[in-house]
Amino acid sequence: MQDHRSPLRRGWTTGACATAAARAACSALLSGTFPDPVTIRLPRGQTPAFALAVHETGEGWAMAGVIKDAGDDPDATHGVLVRATVRALKGGSGVVFRAGPGVGTVTRPGLPIPPGEPAINPVPRRMIVEALGEAVHEAGGYAQLDFEVTIAIDDGERIARDTLNGRLGIVGGLSVLGTTGVVIPFSCSAWIHSIHRGIDVARARGFDHIAGATGATSEAAVQAHYGLDDSALIEMGDFVGGMLKYLRAHPVPRVTVAGGIAKMSKLGQGMLDLHSRRGAVDLERLAGLAAGAGGDSVLQHRMLAANSALEAFELAAAADIALGDLIAGEARDVASRVVKRSGIAVDVLVFDRSGRLIGRADYTA
Repeated sequence: MQDHRSPLRRGWTTGACATAAARAACSALLSGTFPDPVTIRLPRGQTPAFALAVHETGEGWAMAGVIKDAGDDPDATHGVLVRATVRALKGGSGVVFRAGPGVGTVTRPGLPIPPGEPAINPVPRRMIVEALGEAVHEAGGYAQLDFEVTIAIDDGERIARDTLNGRLGIVGGLSVLGTTGVVIPFSCSAWIHSIHRGIDVARARGFDHIAGATGATSEAAVQAHYGLDDSALIEMGDFVGGMLKYLRAHPVPRVTVAGGIAKMSKLGQGMLDLHSRRGAVDLERLAGLAAGAGGDSVLQHRMLAANSALEAFELAAAADIALGDLIAGEARDVASRVVKRSGIAVDVLVFDRSGRLIGRADYTA
């Protein structure tokens, strides 16, 4: 049967929206007229146009705002108003970035932007500077750019409470992100970006042991188990592969992977994206592990007929088989292969839904 569903619609990053707003504000500051829609050039050459949601001018400044459209991606910032206020500075000042309401400030080392700077990442900064240059050229001005650019995101401080910014040391609001300007639906690029930045911050703070967890329960449990600092915790979610591959290139001495029975079972199967849509737990594999540990044929048949990995685990536990340790061992072996020759020692902890440790595989020297 033919699938007539429409393809998922792509959207624009916060960085692209900030660039469009800054381009429009700069044009208005120089010419008195806001371009609407305003067109910008993205790093890969696309030239999208953005409608202005708000605009205003005052003595020596102009402000424009764009509503972020993240397409069909479940982006927390979809629909926010991204504003840019541009002011002229004296010659030789260059382009100075400021954090307006809703945009965070960096407070810790390890991020692409140094402490004290607004959390506007390098690519959006470069995009904004290039857009200002185009506005100046269009107005007949010289190449020298001397502007203060303040980026603000309406309601950004509240939205940021549901992100990893606080753990990364970004306070007061959201980060202005984007490397291509385009949001690809369900790529979860912002989450993976946060994983990478979390590792960078942990390394910059000199931690020799970090832990990646699949969820809040396993994160709290692994923190309590090892007494780890908040900044040593990486909320990897389903993206264990994204975390481990980044660590392979940016290693720390020791990494713990923590999660529940199902997620760690899938990691042991070789899956590096643990989301349910990527595949299910292999009950035959779990039954085989139990058999190798002394489980009889009756137990194997019952495990194969189980409704979930949890039920299979409970059946094995009732037969005094430490299935959690076996699952952890397989997961550790897979994770260790990903970071092979990096010098990273990997261990795995398996927790139940209450945060009780039910399986572990310690690292090997």
